[in-house]
Amino acid sequence: MSKIDPAELAEQLRDRVQLGMPHTIDRLARLVRIPSVSWDAFDPAHVAESAERVRELFEGTGLFDEVSVHQYEISEGVLGQPGVIARRPAAEGWPTVLLYAHHDVQPQGSDDKWDTPPFEPTLIGDRLYGRGASDDKAGVLLHVAALEAIRDIWEAAGEQLGLGISVFIEGEEENGSGSFSKFLDAHRDALGSDYIIVADSDNASVDVPALTVALRGNVTFNLTVRTLRHASHSGMFGGAAPDAMLATVRLLNTLWNDDGSVAVAGLESHDAPVPEHDEAKLIEEAGVIGGELLGSGPVLARTWYQPAITVTGIDAPDVANASNTLIPEVRVRVSARIAPGTDADAAAEAILDHLRANTPFGAELEFDSLGTGRPFLVDVDGDGVERMRTAMTEAWGAEPQLSGIGGSIPFIADLVDRFPHSQILVTGVEDPATRAHSPNESQHLGVLHRAILAEAWFLADLATQE
Repeated sequence: MSKIDPAELAEQLRDRVQLGMPHTIDRLARLVRIPSVSWDAFDPAHVAESAERVRELFEGTGLFDEVSVHQYEISEGVLGQPGVIARRPAAEGWPTVLLYAHHDVQPQGSDDKWDTPPFEPTLIGDRLYGRGASDDKAGVLLHVAALEAIRDIWEAAGEQLGLGISVFIEGEEENGSGSFSKFLDAHRDALGSDYIIVADSDNASVDVPALTVALRGNVTFNLTVRTLRHASHSGMFGGAAPDAMLATVRLLNTLWNDDGSVAVAGLESHDAPVPEHDEAKLIEEAGVIGGELLGSGPVLARTWYQPAITVTGIDAPDVANASNTLIPEVRVRVSARIAPGTDADAAAEAILDHLRANTPFGAELEFDSLGTGRPFLVDVDGDGVERMRTAMTEAWGAEPQLSGIGGSIPFIADLVDRFPHSQILVTGVEDPATRAHSPNESQHLGVLHRAILAEAWFLADLATQE
């Protein structure tokens, strides 16, 4: 018979998580100091250093026989970034939980856009500022701290922890998860589990948790528009010869309706109810200068369940070097979000077909670096969702919102393919003011505290089932 009293367990979890917070914050800060940008143009040694630090964190829990760093090829001769794998086998009759997060980060961008140094963690009020402080190094410490709380309570009671635990901390999520499927194939036995917790999403607010049940997919590519064989004097030929900038602007404008909604045939919306959300709040959170939003319908439906297309980059002469010439070619980066239920490959083809059909002035189009990510819908009828909702309610003192997320986590579809019987639970440590991927990214420490407690509660619930 278990020596752990269920009536006392809740208070023990609260005490243990609270006592561990200073150490958790200190370790998060140490991890943030490592500039583990996984993009190809950045030093991979920093990602390797970060992977080793993560390995040490999970090894330090004492719960695993082995915690190891692995790398796999993305393509022939091209090695992906290092990830961390750990496994604690379940005792007979007990379930296994896989804990996922990623330790790589986005580039910091221009340092002058930051109020604090991007890789020097800075505590201001309730927030720890720094690149990766929230996305997703806080997710790594969320798992570590939750495991430590469970470990300490079970050890104090002299009980054997029967729950199986697997860990996969990825090192290239911000760079497309190129070797993700290789990790799943190489460690299928270690990563197979009954429940998968993906700690890489958002919460409704700093006071209300969210369990993500829908994710948009994505389509990304580079588009080059050519109208001239060479640059020419704008005074001699302007007004007759079409320049590439004019053609590009005209072409891109066909992607949207007058209200900014997507005008590409074949990109449909997902039909599902959404909570009420004040448009003024979203305007404030996004910093919309004119106070006018795109599209129509409930505002959360626009960001959760409707397609969106954004031009995220452009290659053209900068203003400082602009001369009076007609530009022969322009290159842009296009990023599309597609609604849950949409086939990503079909969506990509629909966008490319639309651009080909609307090309102005006989311009030549070239596409490269096409990538797709499948959208995802969670099965909310499994016991895992109910257990996590209960854990979140107890930890946060507020019922969680079942929410969609406008962003994409394409690798979740790979998890579904490899582990079709696993229940996937998408949680996170972010909140609307986190500014992940942007300058002044931060982690709200109260959110981190409550997220740790919720995960520890979920694990304790599984570990005390008779």
